[in-house]
Amino acid sequence: MNRRQFLLVSTALGLSALSTPVLADKTNPEKLRVALLPDENAATLIQNAQPLKAYLEQTLGKPVEIIVTTDYSSMIEAMRFGRIEVAYFGPFSYVLAKSKAPEIEPFAVGVEKGKPNYNSILIASADGPVKTLADVKGKPFAFGDQASTSSHLAPRAHLAKAGLIGDRDYKVVHLGKHDAVARAVAAGQVPAGALSEQIYRVLVESNKIDATKLVQIGLSDPIPNYPMTLQGYLTPELKTSIRNAFLNLKDPAILKLFRVDGLAPATDKDYDVLRDMAKILNLDIAKLG
Repeated sequence: MNRRQFLLVSTALGLSALSTPVLADKTNPEKLRVALLPDENAATLIQNAQPLKAYLEQTLGKPVEIIVTTDYSSMIEAMRFGRIEVAYFGPFSYVLAKSKAPEIEPFAVGVEKGKPNYNSILIASADGPVKTLADVKGKPFAFGDQASTSSHLAPRAHLAKAGLIGDRDYKVVHLGKHDAVARAVAAGQVPAGALSEQIYRVLVESNKIDATKLVQIGLSDPIPNYPMTLQGYLTPELKTSIRNAFLNLKDPAILKLFRVDGLAPATDKDYDVLRDMAKILNLDIAKLG
């Protein structure tokens, strides 16, 4: 072997050696990135998540970074390209993420009042033109993010069951976040809209919206609660540690962040009901998110 060949082989071996830690970092990263669903103000979510960060760092023995992406789609892409290891998805945004990144795994679901499900609430301005679901016809109706379950998919399916089809019988308006929908309806900027009933109750209780300016016009069928997910390529030992950390979480102050009383095991099959809702609305999951 001449000197040139020796240098080429040495360089190739050196590059190969450099690539090994990258794989190790991916399957067992030094820092764990945990993403929360961007359904409210990012700064507020990150601040409220500090007890969760401290708990996970102590339990897992790793630094933890709490991440809130700009919207549902960017969170799905972050999971898809391995920029986060753990994510708390909305039910439908999880289904969208799973369609793009089949290796991700749901492992826990929130339980509230003994139930692993929740509802979407449909609201209208108290002094506006919408008094019943039928009154939605011919008017704008506000949803949150397109990939949101309780602020888009479920209420839109609920309206469809009542014979009201979006962009045919009413104008579809997307406002991004749940609280934006509630505020817009309360202010009379749109006559009606929908969001998570859990988030609506929190907004009312914290006086962030005036409940006297709003009326309930509908409630969706039960929706499977938000799943906690992780990357399938993580080491089995790390996945077990992450699962146990969340499933054994008992601190009410931390659970309040997820608006649940506790977390229970979850599987992908639990979310088939969302795939069925998408079929009702003729939504192509592969083209969304």
